[in-house]
Amino acid sequence: MAISTTCSGKGGGLLEKPVIERTTPGRESEFDLRKSKKMAPPYRVMLHNDNYNKREYVVQVLMKVIPGMTLDNAVNIMQEAHYNGLSVVIICAQADAEEHCMQLRGNGLLSSIEPASGGC
Repeated sequence: MAISTTCSGKGGGLLEKPVIERTTPGRESEFDLRKSKKMAPPYRVMLHNDNYNKREYVVQVLMKVIPGMTLDNAVNIMQEAHYNGLSVVIICAQADAEEHCMQLRGNGLLSSIEPASGGC
């Protein structure tokens, strides 16, 4: 903000109207970028073992629903859920976790989300 005064002799000056800089629509300020990095805490998408779906089907669904899921990771997640009853599929933002969970459920898998304490 720029404020200037014009003095004419003794006494005060005339204040000009302050110029307020605005960010361009569609662009975030540096403050907004820093604020967005301080997102809500991450969430875990959990896969629960069930006695209904075949292992191959679980692997296919994981690869279809989770972006970037490899065959090896999908097999490992499926195996962990099969032997331990539960497995972490992915850790991500809450909105993404809710979406992944709903997609897994929509494909007949048992899934839940929980806060990921301690970060990623």
